Amino acid sequence: MPYTLLRGQFVIRYDDLPRQGPEPDGDTVKFMPDTPGFVEVLPRRSGSPPALNARGISVRLEAIDALETHFEETHQELSGANAARGRLLDGLGFTNIKYYDDLPNKVESVDQSRLPGYVLSNGIDANGRMIGFVYSGMPSAADGASVFLDNAGVDVSENAKLLASGLVYPAFYATLPASLREHLAESSRRARAAKAGIWARSTADPNGKATIVDLAALEELVIWPKLFRRIVPYLAAGNTTFDGFGAWLRADPVHRDDRLLLLSPIESGNMHDVVAAGGNQIQLTRWPEDFVIEPDPPASGTTTGRRRYTAGDVVIVAAVPDPVGADLDHESASLLNVTPAEIDLQGWNFTDRAGHQETLSGLIAGGDIRRITLAGGLALGNSGGSLTLTDGSGNTIDHVSYAEAEVKPGRTLVFARS
Repeated sequence: MPYTLLRGQFVIRYDDLPRQGPEPDGDTVKFMPDTPGFVEVLPRRSGSPPALNARGISVRLEAIDALETHFEETHQELSGANAARGRLLDGLGFTNIKYYDDLPNKVESVDQSRLPGYVLSNGIDANGRMIGFVYSGMPSAADGASVFLDNAGVDVSENAKLLASGLVYPAFYATLPASLREHLAESSRRARAAKAGIWARSTADPNGKATIVDLAALEELVIWPKLFRRIVPYLAAGNTTFDGFGAWLRADPVHRDDRLLLLSPIESGNMHDVVAAGGNQIQLTRWPEDFVIEPDPPASGTTTGRRRYTAGDVVIVAAVPDPVGADLDHESASLLNVTPAEIDLQGWNFTDRAGHQETLSGLIAGGDIRRITLAGGLALGNSGGSLTLTDGSGNTIDHVSYAEAEVKPGRTLVFARS
């Protein structure tokens, strides 16, 4: 299965809003793609659009599940959760990270808030996150390239390194190619046999049951995070034993009782088929690498295919952020329709860095350039800014940014294209 390569920057702190910044953990990190439009055309397995905004998109690392540093006002064993987070951020190149004492999941200071890297992705999950393998540095392949990912390529990802070190559990979804799944499963088995990382303390698994009397006890345990994320709302609902846990899972086949493909032998199943629970004890009856999780199904009528317009069909080729005289109602941006067909811009939008929008209209012929004067509260800042073009369905078609040093009175900025 091909993966789309997305160049960009991993971001762990917003320098302008640090206390409102990202909350990286052992399997999720914020990413600002160089070309947001490439994210928009990724497959949407569950029908959910990407949760992409001017600050980027969260990347959920494919094939792994780290102990939760934060989940619905609770967490898992913090030493294991923090070890996975630290190893991921170290692998991406971040150094001297300090977290707020009162906000332990937000970065107070770090040598560099964002660093270059890339993601190999083949889709968007049900929560709008990009699923992918993450890498530090810059690749030789072009942004947006289609890449065949083999075992050697996956082994140098931060995902695989975390799994091999025993700092995370496996979590294999049906979107992961079988050859990669089998390869990563062996890596996880080796880590478990060596009792590396969390495997020295893992419980609620085929090696033994966990006794959980309340949420406080749960927070101290090392268990498969997906099972943890089922137990938390179950206890929050007032349940004091696990006698009704199986029925509780079955009551919600989408958000609780995930569909599974059980391996060796191969048969269909659900989450309740791999969980034994009763009294104050619970366990997985199969190791996580021995079944495949089906993504959440799309809602009825939701499309999972490509949109009518895709990234790059219309590109922002120029802008005038500081026109001679008054800026208001005189700033402009120019669009190029690179397709051979006429495109109706009715309902399309420009969005500036502050999130202000301007709705477009009118036609742009195939191959033509159209200059649009900006008004309605949208502003191209003279101290640097960005402009995002979205179609009538909200899909990102193009995105450009510029620095303060590029802005001169009356100067037209031209956005280079590779």
